[in-house]
Amino acid sequence: MTKMTYAMALEIAINAVADNAEVAEKLTALRAQIEKKNSAERKPTKAQVANDALKGEILTALTERMTATEVAERFEISNQKASALLTSLVKGGLVERTVDKRKAYFQAIA
Repeated sequence: MTKMTYAMALEIAINAVADNAEVAEKLTALRAQIEKKNSAERKPTKAQVANDALKGEILTALTERMTATEVAERFEISNQKASALLTSLVKGGLVERTVDKRKAYFQAIA
């Protein structure tokens, strides 16, 4: 079974109100806005660009094993941001996460 998306629901609604041109026109415009918003062709935001640059710097520094707190201190960012960026690098397969005595350590994969 396919997951119902807003665009799919709007398509069904458009077909259901086909006899009312004004409502169908409004729903069609709304569907176009949703499809544009969900498009993969959007430009990255300033924060995304900055985070990508920061992830590159973190990756370079992870030649040695570090905790998220150590990364946060070195790059002068919050622990939460360091943890989020490290998690993104782990999911991307660029960094390895190991746990030693209840502490998580991160290191770049060689």
